[in-house]
Amino acid sequence: MQITRQSEYAIKTLLELARIPFGQTMPTGEIAEEQDIPEVFLKKTIQMLVRGGLVATQRGAQGGVRLSVSAEQVTIMDIIEAVEGPLAINPCLTKGNHCQNESLCQLRPVLERAQSALKKELSRETLQEILDNSRRAASRS
Repeated sequence: MQITRQSEYAIKTLLELARIPFGQTMPTGEIAEEQDIPEVFLKKTIQMLVRGGLVATQRGAQGGVRLSVSAEQVTIMDIIEAVEGPLAINPCLTKGNHCQNESLCQLRPVLERAQSALKKELSRETLQEILDNSRRAASRS
């Protein structure tokens, strides 16, 4: 399993928005430039994040994109699920998928533990904590 380019761009976008005061907007062109994201791709990414409830857009002279949820509440897992949907490292672990071999499968418990550990790790830190850790590391350099 790999994190898609779409998820990577979504994470970069939200980290950029988390750097500004909550409620403030940032033009998409500025996000694209700061994070080196093609603007056409960024617009599609933002649409997914709007549907996921993580950002809102505003038109006009003061328009742009802003966080809908504070950086203290958003995790990488939230972002990935907003873009990709529910995380499943194997189709057999997709919600609603009923494998005919489930009761006999020796691998499923291992995959369930791996998926659970991945979700836990991706949910461990918020955007704000990631930014704070990055700032602390930069100040030590």
